[in-house]
Amino acid sequence: MNVSGWVWAATLVVLTAVLLADLLIIGRRPHEPSIRESSLWVAFYVGLALLFGVGLWLTSGAGTAGEFYTGWLTEYSLSVDNLFVFVIIMGRFAVPRQYQQKVLLIGIVLALVMRGGFIAAGAALISQFSWVFYIFGAFLIYTAINFFRQGEPDEDEFQENLLIRWSRRALPLSKDFDGAKLTTTQHGRRLFTPMLIVMIAIGTTDLIFALDSIPAIFGITQEPYLVFTANVFALMGLRQLYFLLGGLLDRLVYLNIGLAVVLGFIGVKLVLEALADNNLPFINGGEPIGWAPHIPIWLSLVVILGTLAVATVASLVKSSRDRRRELTGARH
Repeated sequence: MNVSGWVWAATLVVLTAVLLADLLIIGRRPHEPSIRESSLWVAFYVGLALLFGVGLWLTSGAGTAGEFYTGWLTEYSLSVDNLFVFVIIMGRFAVPRQYQQKVLLIGIVLALVMRGGFIAAGAALISQFSWVFYIFGAFLIYTAINFFRQGEPDEDEFQENLLIRWSRRALPLSKDFDGAKLTTTQHGRRLFTPMLIVMIAIGTTDLIFALDSIPAIFGITQEPYLVFTANVFALMGLRQLYFLLGGLLDRLVYLNIGLAVVLGFIGVKLVLEALADNNLPFINGGEPIGWAPHIPIWLSLVVILGTLAVATVASLVKSSRDRRRELTGARH
């Protein structure tokens, strides 16, 4: 796929305009969105992603569209895991519900900017060193094992990162929120509000999650344009998904297992591709390994969709059974 500079520029302009319009809507009327409003926004952003994929299909072929859809679905599913931590952060800083939309949107914009740097670095590494797939693959398999072992994040597991701790110490902060403002004036002195710290926490926490999601999407496509746009579309709908899922998050008890399977599958796929293009002298004498199978994009899409569907259905079934048992026990 050969993406010209003007296509990059047009894409960035359109996506920036959508995000700015979203921010203006929130800034004009801060509120906690209803289930209906959240559903409509999620449908809007999902529809945009689907239309974008259709455009890729018409201009660059089914293979390119398939890579985008698979990458977008992978990033979107991994982003759902971010929501658990977002809930913890909002609770830890006691952010009023009506201002959480603005916090999430600005935090996500910060995350997009930082992810752009990750994507550029990853693309540069891959173009120069094909053996980096061994590292990406091993890291994803390691992450998948950790996902299997860990449960849902809880408040005790959330640790403020270095940037958050530095911001608390170095910046003049007020104790209380002042609406959705980042600064306030107290006794004639300009202070930052806790809202700034929350936005930093959201943005940097998402960046930490990108350590596994960025290698994962490079296991599906090595085209920087597709990697970037898949990340943008996945994160753009994350704010509304936060309010739509709400209490449903604690019912997705098998989500980590499903994500572990997805990451493990992509990790193995990366290692196989690295073997097929091998040039490391201590592996097979520096020659490619011919028996390493190539996993087609359609199979990747089927595996990812099937895994997430099974994990979601199994989670909801188990949660429903557990609630029925609790109700039965309460009656007796």
